[in-house]
Amino acid sequence: MHTFLFAHGAGGGMNAPFMTAVARGLEARGIRVVRFEFPYMQARRRVPDREPVLLQAWRDVVAEQGGGAAVAIGGKSLGGRMASMVADELGVCALVCFGYPFHPPGKPEKLRTKHLAALRTPALIIQGERDPFGTPADVAGYALSPSIEIAWLAGGDHSYKPRERENIARAVELAGGFIEQH
Repeated sequence: MHTFLFAHGAGGGMNAPFMTAVARGLEARGIRVVRFEFPYMQARRRVPDREPVLLQAWRDVVAEQGGGAAVAIGGKSLGGRMASMVADELGVCALVCFGYPFHPPGKPEKLRTKHLAALRTPALIIQGERDPFGTPADVAGYALSPSIEIAWLAGGDHSYKPRERENIARAVELAGGFIEQH
């Protein structure tokens, strides 16, 4: 059985509707999903922890699940970004990011992509075409590793709205197939 460790980004916990829909969809495919929250979410604080704390949370969760080669990791927004920063270190079998925050909205010069150029872990980024954190036009100019595949969801924003239900269903289909493949 495949295992997917799944973290949500800022603004939503592990019981957010998006997380629940994705987890249920993957579980229906026979993929075991382990959701978790970063320490700031567990403490019900609004401001995310600093990067070292977030990365250590990923390390701890992967270790609790038996180590990297046994799992795929990923998440929504900040959760996926942090997963992408430790994927190679942890030796996970795959990485799936739902709505990657390539840059803050309205600030395309503040890229969060440097580490993605050298990523070795097979990765799938599932992005809405209208995502203010990175549109197709933005992403086309980035230096990304050949290990990264990007799937674009028609008309979707960062949460895959306005066609959220069908876009989440498509994201689950893509993510499930990718996890099963790796």
